[in-house]
Amino acid sequence: MGRNLFRRLVPGVVVVVLMGLESCGTSWQPGGDSASVAVGSLDEGFTIGLLLPDTKTARYEKFDRPYIVQHVARLCPRCEVVYSNAGGDPKRQQRQLASMLADGVKVLILDAVDTKGIAPWVALAKNQGARVVAYDRLAGGPVDAYTSFDNIQAGRMQGWSLLEAIRIGGDPRRGEIVMVNGSAADQHAGDLKKGAHQVLDGQVAIGREYDTPESSPDRAGAAVNGAFTALGADRVIGVYAASDAMAGGIATALRSAGAARGTPLTGRGAELDAVQRILLGTQTMTVYLPIRSVARSVAQIAVDLGVGRTVSGTTTLSNGTVASIPAAMIAPIVVDRGNIKNTVIKDGYWTVAEICAPHVRAACRAAGLV
Repeated sequence: MGRNLFRRLVPGVVVVVLMGLESCGTSWQPGGDSASVAVGSLDEGFTIGLLLPDTKTARYEKFDRPYIVQHVARLCPRCEVVYSNAGGDPKRQQRQLASMLADGVKVLILDAVDTKGIAPWVALAKNQGARVVAYDRLAGGPVDAYTSFDNIQAGRMQGWSLLEAIRIGGDPRRGEIVMVNGSAADQHAGDLKKGAHQVLDGQVAIGREYDTPESSPDRAGAAVNGAFTALGADRVIGVYAASDAMAGGIATALRSAGAARGTPLTGRGAELDAVQRILLGTQTMTVYLPIRSVARSVAQIAVDLGVGRTVSGTTTLSNGTVASIPAAMIAPIVVDRGNIKNTVIKDGYWTVAEICAPHVRAACRAAGLV
């Protein structure tokens, strides 16, 4: 009865608590010993909350969630993983986090929809004795650890692949490229953009660049159509797309504008339709994120935090609240037509049957996949 009542009152309770945090400060301080305080044991087990950001991106439900659950079960058989997906809504994620705290979750694996807006809720979790590992995106607030892919490196990979493909066609200064980044508020998009510019700046002329409100095919396609109108489709020699979702809309825009077939186009995420476009010649590359590796990493960190072990990483990062967060960064992998078999197929990310649908069958045969 008490727990159910608390759950119904969570939104109001949290507002009061957060007002107190703002006026009085918190008991947690950067550099404190929060990561070394045991909250559970392997023998008894404890509850780990998994908060993922959206259902639009295929990876979260198909890969991240089951992989994390599997790895936690292997490391801590008596531990329980409770799961919520925000569906892209930051307010919903805040409510989900509060609900998990009300249910006594000891460790939170948090892939934040809004990395800045979630910070007070991370502080609330820490003040209630929970541990927080930021996953995929580096959340604000007093997080204990972070694990993700090296997205600046992924941006460099996109830039190198785009530049190489443009050079195959001739002088990289013979025309202009269009860049379609993700939202300016998205940490992933900012890192990718930074990495891409490190490679492309000074090597190509950037005719138009857009930061789209969200990574959607329609918005990305509309942005590129606008660039074609302003620059002329025959002047566009390549398109940087931050994600495979964007690349889908851009590939359609390229086709409808009459751009040259095979115009270099990047992506990220190794989405199924992106792999198919690579085979069909309408997308140049994608960046494959070996999710099993990062899921294994976050499961280990969550269990370590749960039993009070010291967490270390491959580097340390700051999120503005904590100056030195242990971070385990996983290297991304470029996927192009020549290595599909040895990357996404070999890892079981996609099967040959899934990739080689009827409309891609001939291209699969030409690439030696069937």
